[in-house]
Amino acid sequence: MRLTDCHNIDDFRRLAKARLPWPVFDYIDGAADDEQTRIRNTAAYGDVDLVPDVLAGVAEIDTSCTIMGRRSALPLMLSPTALQRVFHWQGERAVARAAEKFGVWFGISSLATVSIEEIAALTKGPKLFQLYVHKDKGLNRSMIERCQAAKFDAIALTVDTIVSGKRERCLRSGFTSPPRFTPNSALSYAIKPRWALDYVLREKFSLPHLDGHVSEGTGKAVSIQEYFNTMLDQSMDWDTAASIRQEWGGTFCLKGVMSAADARRAVEIGADAIMISNHGGRQLDGSRAPFDQLAEIVDAVGGAIEIICDGGIRRGTHVLKALATGATAASGGRLYLYALAAAGQAGVERALTILSEEIVRAMKLMGVHSVGELNRERLRRR
Repeated sequence: MRLTDCHNIDDFRRLAKARLPWPVFDYIDGAADDEQTRIRNTAAYGDVDLVPDVLAGVAEIDTSCTIMGRRSALPLMLSPTALQRVFHWQGERAVARAAEKFGVWFGISSLATVSIEEIAALTKGPKLFQLYVHKDKGLNRSMIERCQAAKFDAIALTVDTIVSGKRERCLRSGFTSPPRFTPNSALSYAIKPRWALDYVLREKFSLPHLDGHVSEGTGKAVSIQEYFNTMLDQSMDWDTAASIRQEWGGTFCLKGVMSAADARRAVEIGADAIMISNHGGRQLDGSRAPFDQLAEIVDAVGGAIEIICDGGIRRGTHVLKALATGATAASGGRLYLYALAAAGQAGVERALTILSEEIVRAMKLMGVHSVGELNRERLRRR
């Protein structure tokens, strides 16, 4: 299978699976416990149908929108994800360049493998930094100050990782950051020589936002589950979030909100946006899909705060269903991580091309001239 054989996100998933060692693929693909929530995140979009109009004169349409003060060519964001240079040696650099080319938002993680400063120098496109609150207060302060100096457009505080979900695929494979070659996984790395040579011979793996503060994740191999459970601050509360918003002083988003009550609290502390997200099903298995919660949250706080529906996006029609329900935009991680793992920057660009074409095609077939015309009259629940 080649990159040109990829015509949808599932195709990129198959190509990534063919090219990655199985512990690395399972880290991207896997989720918590029985993975019911991961599956539901995408399946939820199938429970709602689009209602098209015809004879609308759609020779010209506008797919752009404004997200957190920056114009985006598409109502789609590339969510921040960790450890990207493990998946492909180009890592966050590939995603940043592709996002700028397509005029869309993207984010980098606290556990990114390329620094805040390098990403800022690499792209003028809209970008956010995803913040994990660590027990090490100096580390938290350092990351915020570096984002301020680098003029990042927004910070997204992740609020759903107070402890780690049980990622059973990673427990079975022994996946760690950095990857640790064990008897159980050695063969899987050995039979993927292209990945292994890139990992061993190219730039040394590091997590530059942690350097100088903690050794875990760079100098000391740990599982993500162990990292979350030992390094992150489990005392984080609403006062913490409000304090970080004030310390940052710029556009502020809460990532991981899933209830209407929490959405109202986000408005109260002055957040500019929320990402309705369950961390791709990697935390609380059995929780609702973001799309299933979207209408309730829009009805509770719609208009008071921007609402980004995060997770499960595999098609352009999924994006349109989220917007018709009331979201400002949609976002996802796996939708571009599979493509990154499959083919680096070329893969991410092809994935964005496909999703952009699907959004344009679906808008024309629905008789919609701009994303602002999408509303619940365009939807019917099964």
